[in-house]
Amino acid sequence: MSDTASPQATGTDAGTAYQPTGRTVPTRSRDRAAYDRELVHSILDEAYVCHLGFVRDGAPVVLPTLFGRIGERLYVHGSTGSRPLRESGRTDPGLPVCLTVTHVDGLVLARSAFHHSINYRSVVVHGIARTVTDPQERRTALDAIVDHVVPGRSADSRPADEKELAATAVIRLDLQEVSAKIRTGGPNDEPRDLGLPHWAGVVPLAHGYATPLPSDDLDPAIALPDYITAL
Repeated sequence: MSDTASPQATGTDAGTAYQPTGRTVPTRSRDRAAYDRELVHSILDEAYVCHLGFVRDGAPVVLPTLFGRIGERLYVHGSTGSRPLRESGRTDPGLPVCLTVTHVDGLVLARSAFHHSINYRSVVVHGIARTVTDPQERRTALDAIVDHVVPGRSADSRPADEKELAATAVIRLDLQEVSAKIRTGGPNDEPRDLGLPHWAGVVPLAHGYATPLPSDDLDPAIALPDYITAL
């Protein structure tokens, strides 16, 4: 089923939390779950790749892909030949999916092998993916996906032409059934293990950018844009 609603027509209050459901309340470590809207948005906005899960021919499939967020909606793009993008337009009301993102912030090394862990931030979104058919919403969504990777880039590149748009499908997933899960802090060793002669602690992981490498065929007169320098 296609959908042509406006990207801004989300029907939710950005200042409220998402309501927990049977699918968004974890069975383990419930204290790590969070439903704060701004927190969820921040985790999504910092991620480059999401994993889109759906059922195909009775078996689960999970695909890594780029995405973009506009308000309370996520947009995912791909080839018009992509199975999930085709099926999201064939079924009514759409294709049931589960979309996830995860950031690994640190390696948690405990004295015992059992208590090793990672510090992380993750978001899980359940919902119905719908094909976007409205031309303006599709262009807005594709710009959002480009700007999600490098803010400001969509205005500094050639827009897709009609042939490219015809080969590109966009699906939309509303942020309604959503949860975040976070782990922070050090290892949780058993009291009996505290005297063991093994190093314990956290190895932080940091995200960074190296020096940009210009294309071999780039005109030397074209300077590095400010929005890339800002990274």
